[in-house]
Amino acid sequence: MKTTSVVNKTRLAGLILGLLGFLIPYLVTFPGLTFAGHVALSIFLLAAVFWMMEPIPIYATSLMVIFLGVILLSEQGPMFKDAEVSVTKVIQIDDNLYEIPTSSVTVGNEVYVRNGTKWEKVAVSIQSTSADKAVVTSTVPLDEILIATNINHKLTGYTPGRSADYMGTLANPIIILFLGGFMIAEAAVKYNFDKNLTRYLLRPFGTKPSGILIGLMLITAALSAFMSNTATTAMMMTVIIPIMSQMEKGDRFKAALALSVPIAANLGGISTPIGTPPNAIVIANLQLQGISISFTEWMLLTVPLVIIVLGVAWFMLIKFFPSTIKEFKTADATGFNKSPKAIVFYFIFGITLILWVTESLHGISSNIVALLPISALAITEVLDVNDIRKLPWEVLWLVAGGLALGVYLDQTGLADYMVRSIDWGSFTGFMVIALFGFVAILLSNFLSNTVAATLLMPLAISIGILQGSGELELMELALVIGVGTSLAMVLPISTPPNAIAIATGMVKTSEMAKTGVVIGVVGLIIMLIYAVVYWPLLLN
Repeated sequence: MKTTSVVNKTRLAGLILGLLGFLIPYLVTFPGLTFAGHVALSIFLLAAVFWMMEPIPIYATSLMVIFLGVILLSEQGPMFKDAEVSVTKVIQIDDNLYEIPTSSVTVGNEVYVRNGTKWEKVAVSIQSTSADKAVVTSTVPLDEILIATNINHKLTGYTPGRSADYMGTLANPIIILFLGGFMIAEAAVKYNFDKNLTRYLLRPFGTKPSGILIGLMLITAALSAFMSNTATTAMMMTVIIPIMSQMEKGDRFKAALALSVPIAANLGGISTPIGTPPNAIVIANLQLQGISISFTEWMLLTVPLVIIVLGVAWFMLIKFFPSTIKEFKTADATGFNKSPKAIVFYFIFGITLILWVTESLHGISSNIVALLPISALAITEVLDVNDIRKLPWEVLWLVAGGLALGVYLDQTGLADYMVRSIDWGSFTGFMVIALFGFVAILLSNFLSNTVAATLLMPLAISIGILQGSGELELMELALVIGVGTSLAMVLPISTPPNAIAIATGMVKTSEMAKTGVVIGVVGLIIMLIYAVVYWPLLLN
């Protein structure tokens, strides 16, 4: 009863704080931020609190983000429907001397210039002013340019997007990519492909504790690269139970086995674009900047790092939790399912995997390739309607809400405003990369890695653009966020695989925290070395 009471109080506190966060931008004016930026800030604060404290499920928060965007920010929503902003042409009175309405100048001495359907901010210097007219100079020619006459109008500085664009995040190509991965994972479980493959693959690693441990970690990481981290962890826990049963009650190696699976699952998810949702968020945000990363390119960038961190984690587990048993007996595989539908699945999975890995050769994007398993597994009835109902649709909704929030921050200028409020000029490019890598790991220990990536990516991209970063620097900045969020393994709440490991009763929270801190620190150092040495070699 006490636990239930605490949970209810936390949810109530989250509900109250979220609603307060939503109201603050309507009650407090932030100089220099547009009306639309205030609305986006309301949605951002509400979503951030709700994602952190979960007064409602996190997927429900994502759906709410999309709904609020359509209602409050789209051109079809009641907030901006039929709204018009008054504009006027700038009058040139001398060389680089212009006359404009006094109401057009912001507190920061800027004017909103309309360039087609888009708004841009231009800095001006006031030479003289009266009640209704101001004489200004500008480093940018303003003659015959349209400017907003009222900086306080809700449309000034903002061009509302279509509601269909906001709702379209539910069918973003990245969502399709994940759906394909989920359907493959569901079919693998249905036909016992995952368990049998694991048992076959464990044979080469022998029966000694160190061999069993590295085998489990490599196999888990490989599976997690193409399946959800949570599903992989849940499946692999069933594999290690027979191994644990051979050990005595006080054997500390049980903790090593229990921790090896979530660690490997989290690290393995880094390896491919479909391995974990933050990867999709990184790719989607880079695509918005016209930067594309193919399936193979992503693997070349991340797999070497994953292998190194896996090796460090394996060595650490061996040292932290030594085994008292010298050899284990491993379970025999029961044989692969040879039913017609299982064989069809093997064929579809193989073709899909080959197409994903060879994307750079044939040029078909991984998003389009994902349509193959989606359609083929349904057409051949390898997965029936009951199987499809069991897919983790809520994860897709969560990613869609994150993408929508990124659109709001970008379109309303909120991300740019937040970025410009800090003097980033005093930071070097490497300092920015290191800072975001650290924050990504830290934040992801308390939030889901998807939420952490969702909150950080739009800000990081905006900072990179503000600093004049090129394509290479933007990719490095995005990569440290995507990789960093998957290195968070300190707490049971940090990621679902951690929670599954704690649920086994074989590992204590203190043991998880100790290993998680080491992996986070080592992972951050290796990641930053990669950002300086390895990634530039591939990306240049």
